[in-house]
Amino acid sequence: MDSPRIAAFFDLDKTIIARSSTLAFSRPFYRGGLLSRSALLKSAYAQFVYLFGGADHDRMEQLRVSLSSLVKDWDVAQVRQIVAEALHELIDPLVYDEAVALIEEHHAAGHHVVIVSTSGVEVVDPIGRMLGADEIVATRMAVADGRYTGEIDFYAYGQGKADAVTRLAAQHGYVLADCFGYSDSVTDLPMLEAVGHPYAVNPDRALRREAASRGWPVLDFSRPVRIRSRVPGMRSRPVLTTVALVGAAGAAGMLWLRLRHPGHPVVLLLAHRWRRACQG
Repeated sequence: MDSPRIAAFFDLDKTIIARSSTLAFSRPFYRGGLLSRSALLKSAYAQFVYLFGGADHDRMEQLRVSLSSLVKDWDVAQVRQIVAEALHELIDPLVYDEAVALIEEHHAAGHHVVIVSTSGVEVVDPIGRMLGADEIVATRMAVADGRYTGEIDFYAYGQGKADAVTRLAAQHGYVLADCFGYSDSVTDLPMLEAVGHPYAVNPDRALRREAASRGWPVLDFSRPVRIRSRVPGMRSRPVLTTVALVGAAGAAGMLWLRLRHPGHPVVLLLAHRWRRACQG
């Protein structure tokens, strides 16, 4: 009988990358004529507040309202083109080395990697492809005649993320009790509660308190790295090639540890250090 399918669900902003993925594109949107100068300044301020103040419910609600009004009448094709052209310049240097290592480890163990983000699908989908994710869940704006209407079809936030995770589990046969979840924000508590192995990554104060009270591991990611310099020619399964080159014995030993004690933070640390050593 086949083993249950397992997925690792990753929040994106401040979990995989060091800032807000949506706000990172503010300047290219400005250069493309989509944002006014005043909107660009507001975006810079929002980035500062997000980085140092966290993303509580009130801030996320403000973001939802602002997003709806801001993108109304934007041309969808232009947005996708701007994101594609600026993706590696803006996002590549912001990805945490530790997050890339975790993604590699999950893929090596045969797990699906799913990015679950409040940012728009036009931003999250190309980032997901760059990182080799198997699935993405993201906010979807309503579109009519090739332009955004200002309405939101699906807001990937709070309980909405958890519901999307549950739907994916039903679709792919994931056993949520065996799945992993990673996030920095207390607003993702429903998603973390839905899986058997939740992790707080660079947690805000509220999530840090929750993690301490529930005995959840806390991971601190601090080293942004360019993906192309770390893993040249990265594909959806880069680790399999790397493991073959450095020797099957070490890979098998680490994989045994990951599968036998998947929730233990010491195993994560050892796995990360082992992979960095293998990559020289």
